[in-house]
Amino acid sequence: MDLALLRTFVAVHRAGSFTRAAALLGLSQPAVTSQIRTLERQLGRPLFHRRARGVTPTAVGDELAHKAAPHLDALLRITETEREVAGALRTLHVAGPPEFLGLRVLPALAPLVGRGHTLRATLQTGAEEALDGLAAGHHDLVVTTARPRGLFTATALCDEEHVLVSAPYWAALVGRDRLREEGPAALDGIPLVEVHESLPLVTRYWATVFEAPPDAAATVVAPDLRAVLECVQSGAGLAVIPRYLCQDALDSGRIVALAEPPVPPLRTWFLVTRAGGLALAHLARAHELLLHAAAHW
Repeated sequence: MDLALLRTFVAVHRAGSFTRAAALLGLSQPAVTSQIRTLERQLGRPLFHRRARGVTPTAVGDELAHKAAPHLDALLRITETEREVAGALRTLHVAGPPEFLGLRVLPALAPLVGRGHTLRATLQTGAEEALDGLAAGHHDLVVTTARPRGLFTATALCDEEHVLVSAPYWAALVGRDRLREEGPAALDGIPLVEVHESLPLVTRYWATVFEAPPDAAATVVAPDLRAVLECVQSGAGLAVIPRYLCQDALDSGRIVALAEPPVPPLRTWFLVTRAGGLALAHLARAHELLLHAAAHW
């Protein structure tokens, strides 16, 4: 059986789409369709059900993928190892929110630069957009708080604690005792600073800590969380910010934590690759570096 046909078949099985598989393989969609039809004729059985949006494998297709994929991945690892021995330069494309990429991911991947790699970061705040880019082959790794399904392999990277913060002026005006007694009503009249009008971080915090939705709109909508932090330090109001991003400002007293809930709100980050992607040596190395670094975050 032609290994090229099997490689295309596994790519389609993992991508769930002829179009996505074509992008990953660097082929045209008609070429992928033709190869799958050839393989189906050789086997005498259909391998995929054609749907309005993509394809789903038949029982025969699932069985063939289960048998063939590990061997193709092993061959790919051998090819990648030979390429590294030959000194080929590899570029790693990483996507995710700018704050987490800039302060966590890229510093952790810096050792790769001296080992025959270049890094390209794509700043994307939308998880769906980043995962679509991963599926289409535009990215190699994605960091996201949305756990994906289907054609991806997702590994829990770390938990992120969220903190309700403000400048000292607002903190003194409210006071923790009053906040404990009155709940979120004690915060009425204090401006909210957020990254979106929908208040994603504030809403999550209010639901977890106060068991109620926020009763105000954003006064300041900033482009990213670093801008949110700068606004809060300048006295613009209160915000919910990940602790890794605001710990220095808390330690220096530039901002104050308004509450210390016994169980702080957490959000899990996931490190996502395409299914089978870790067969590539440079991706596996980056994956390992990030998991090791995250143990200390």
